[in-house]
Amino acid sequence: MKRVLLLAATTGYQTQVFAEMAQVMGLEVIMATDRCHVLPDPWGDQAIPIRFEDPEGAAATLAAIHPRPDAIVAVGDRPVYLAALAARQLNLPYNSPESVAACKNKFAAREKFRANGMLVPAYLRLPVSTNPHNAATNIKYPCVLKPLGLSASRGVIRANNPTEFAAAFERIHAILEAPEIRRLNEEHDQFIQVESYIEGREFALEGIVTEGRLKVFAIFDKPDPLEGPFFEETIYVTPSREPQQVQQALANTAQQAVTALGLATGPLHAEIRYNRHGAWILEAAARPIGGLCAKALRFRNNSSLEELILRHGLGEDTSTWEREEQASGVMMIPIPKNGIFQRASGVHEAAQTPNITEVIITAKEGQKLEKLPEGATYLGFIFARAATPDQVEKALRHAHAALSFEIAAVLAVV
Repeated sequence: MKRVLLLAATTGYQTQVFAEMAQVMGLEVIMATDRCHVLPDPWGDQAIPIRFEDPEGAAATLAAIHPRPDAIVAVGDRPVYLAALAARQLNLPYNSPESVAACKNKFAAREKFRANGMLVPAYLRLPVSTNPHNAATNIKYPCVLKPLGLSASRGVIRANNPTEFAAAFERIHAILEAPEIRRLNEEHDQFIQVESYIEGREFALEGIVTEGRLKVFAIFDKPDPLEGPFFEETIYVTPSREPQQVQQALANTAQQAVTALGLATGPLHAEIRYNRHGAWILEAAARPIGGLCAKALRFRNNSSLEELILRHGLGEDTSTWEREEQASGVMMIPIPKNGIFQRASGVHEAAQTPNITEVIITAKEGQKLEKLPEGATYLGFIFARAATPDQVEKALRHAHAALSFEIAAVLAVV
């Protein structure tokens, strides 16, 4: 029986999905998560406790596993970096720690993209100690401010003038002061990146890298405009409705990003904008698409993205795998306001919408909800499949309209 080491966040949406698929495939799964290292197996998954804030120590713990795993699969930006460190010590195929570190640092990635001749916006990196009111006078507007290490559009804010710039800078600084970020003690969290705003349509791309070459499985249209001031993603639909030359430009740009970053193997999730100047890479992550969004991808052999990634990690040939012929899509249900989640209504009605395959509410009763840019979660996910992308998008919007959510205000502590 082959053994797979699965690295993930304890509370990540994808963690259990990967673990269950590995078991279906007859693999022995070794879980390693950021679970509490004091309590004995609080999640009941027999996971090895690792500390994301101590990547070298975590990698040493994983490298000592006996018998040695046959493959490493990681879910999420921080687990991917730990996996790269552990794989180097275990001499298993994986991306280098240096390439993965560049993926999760927006400044380092921009530097590599520019050096590789790719289209990049004007950008600079400012320490969080910068006086934003002084810095605002030297910025060309509109611009976008970003924390270097966060994902899923968390902390990404557009500013159109100096007043908005100062407010956005202070807001991002406050996000970076959150305890769960400060405890990781990562150097890049001491900076905020400022970039010129890129006009155009935005897309997500999913693929797998083998010996440095990218195979694209899906290009997702994002039909809702992402123009700011925040950049909350909602609907993904594939196949793309863009002309073939645009899709080819997106794929070529993703391959350039793989080369620039030095990625060698494993899943790739990329975010790209396209306008009259061409394709602009926003980010390229050495991991699969986040949340439960991978459920929107099925392959012609009726397999899932998780199965493909596991088989690829074990060295199996996945070059002939192709996405299903049907159009598909997902809506990440946005949080309408801050507060305490009480309940969702209309779930049955939403699920009965033609072409909807599943409605999953992931928010739990009593959970504190935060909107973007501070928040990092969704209320849940809606999935659809149909003959055409237009039908998928229509179904997702109709299902979402059937839902309503009760969110209570947070009581102030006196």
